[in-house]
Amino acid sequence: MTAVSPPLRLLLLFQGMWEEQCVATLRGEAGVELHREGFDWTHWRGLWRLCTVDAERWFERLCERYRGRIDAVWSSDDQIGTLLAARMAQRLGLPGADPAAIVRTQHKLLARRALAAAVPAATVRSEALPWSLRDRRGRDPAAVAAAVAALDLSWPLFCKPVKASFSVLARRVATADELAAHQRLPWFDRWLLARLDRPWQQLAERVLPLPCPVDRVLLEEPLAGRQVNVDGYAYRGEVHVLGVVDECTYPGEVQGARHFAGFTFPSRLPAAVQDRARAVAVAAVRALGYDHGLFNVELFVLADGSVKVIEVNPRAAGQFATMYRAVAGVDLPALAIDLALGRDPRLARVPATAGVAASFVFRRFDGRPGVEPDAAARDWLAATFPGSTLWTEPCSGRALRREYRWLGSHRHAVWNHAAADFSTLFADGERVARRLFGCGVPAGLD
Repeated sequence: MTAVSPPLRLLLLFQGMWEEQCVATLRGEAGVELHREGFDWTHWRGLWRLCTVDAERWFERLCERYRGRIDAVWSSDDQIGTLLAARMAQRLGLPGADPAAIVRTQHKLLARRALAAAVPAATVRSEALPWSLRDRRGRDPAAVAAAVAALDLSWPLFCKPVKASFSVLARRVATADELAAHQRLPWFDRWLLARLDRPWQQLAERVLPLPCPVDRVLLEEPLAGRQVNVDGYAYRGEVHVLGVVDECTYPGEVQGARHFAGFTFPSRLPAAVQDRARAVAVAAVRALGYDHGLFNVELFVLADGSVKVIEVNPRAAGQFATMYRAVAGVDLPALAIDLALGRDPRLARVPATAGVAASFVFRRFDGRPGVEPDAAARDWLAATFPGSTLWTEPCSGRALRREYRWLGSHRHAVWNHAAADFSTLFADGERVARRLFGCGVPAGLD
């Protein structure tokens, strides 16, 4: 009689759009036992739960609930999921990233200090304002000017929260007046921003001492150049690069911020520049002690060809999954699950179907909601480009106004598509943009 293998028992924390695709095939497979925990904090009910959850108590409950019941725990959630998964794996004796490495990558000041010690030429000096976003001194130009002088920083500066997702409140500021005005948010915004990162801080403080609370504003030298992503994975201390993705932004700045128009793969930068970006990314990942799991490193390539680290994300960029699959034949979801199980990710290839790919990002800047494609438009898209993927993010009312305040734009749709060459890719993008949203391909995506 043939022995029957026990089922793979996987716990997925904070399932989002990408994770939904990752586990879609697992649900129907015999021998897979899928557990899910978490909530959708991008919508109001889940957002409120994130603001009120006692993260440490929840961590203890999850460990007790799943002790001996799972073989792997995995998350690519940028808010608290990756840190929660790492701590659970460590507590339950399962494969996973070192929680200290997760804390070092996600606390931006801690990351900058670790990178400055290991790769100083690729690091931008950063300092944090000595008070929280809720402190009224942050809205006083004189107090801001004094604090910046005490930190020995010079204007202009680039500011962003010490811990935040989706480029919230990230922008260039030229004077103390601008920075003070930038922090004059409605009281509820200030309360919400402080509460959103409180669960992460609760989890992180049990792992490493933090140089400052996460509700501080980080200040650093503003950079200009081409932005790229280097994606890869670490396994048993070895760092492997999968590819380089170009980031494209709308021309110029809107309210001091650069806004993504999309991403293209493979990179069109010269080979020597790509090699330099890969080397810096690998050095940054090692400097932070990240030795297990997928990663995404955001970099600036300056006019002189030098490379600076923007940030290191201890997770895959889910938005790139279809791009890597179509062009490189790399199955990111399979990689993620192999790593969660502690298996050597052998890069079992799938057939490549295209020469190039892009993720088109559709935004509005006028305070209005984006166009939501009707059923006829969606049917046309499915029939015309059956291999593409469309995500829409309808938003209205207070949530929409808050998105404009925090980001300076409203990202209402993302369309991923692959083609034989860039000329065809952008022509297809133009057709879809006109048919679905009544506009052209996002400016800057070329």
